Amino acid sequence: MSTRQQHAGFTLIEVMVSVFLLAVLSGFAYETLSYVTRARDGMIGVFERTRAIESTLHVLMVDFEQLNPRPVRDLLGATSEPALLADGTNDRIVTLTHGGWSNPLGLQRSTFQRVTYRLDSGTLIREFQPVLDATLGSVPVKRELLKDVISIKIRYLDSSRVWRDRWPVLVASANGGANATMTRPIGVQITLQLKDIGTIVRLIEVPG
Repeated sequence: MSTRQQHAGFTLIEVMVSVFLLAVLSGFAYETLSYVTRARDGMIGVFERTRAIESTLHVLMVDFEQLNPRPVRDLLGATSEPALLADGTNDRIVTLTHGGWSNPLGLQRSTFQRVTYRLDSGTLIREFQPVLDATLGSVPVKRELLKDVISIKIRYLDSSRVWRDRWPVLVASANGGANATMTRPIGVQITLQLKDIGTIVRLIEVPG
């Protein structure tokens, strides 16, 4: 075997072909990794969105299932607000009194809680008062529940099995009709319209 044959190496063309193949394989590997990363991020986003929706619906259901007929004084302390108020006169969707407010620290406060739901620029907000009969000086505690909400509609099933868009219902009385501040519906229908999911409907039975 000649000395030239013993020291023969790769030609320039072979090196260029090898570099080209390595670049192609690296490109494929990068695209694959990028696709997997995007898919993973997408799945995480879907999971977090689903969890936020389910958490919001759970909070709504618990509040209505623990609806209490206890009315409260208005902020001026002059009149009473119904235990459940959905009159469509301002930006609030519904305001209600519910029981079961946990008190793990044993604070001297009621186990009832007054909560209000609002829709602000596509974000569903739940706020509650630190005291049941709040005053003008009371500062509500706000929590953002869900974003990208187009609309939320709540209907109320009265004892006559009639769906109402507002509550309380005007009932007959000795003075010709008055708002029943302690009445509760027997059922509630919540319709959420979301930008990404579409329409979600939940029916809630209100214990009597």
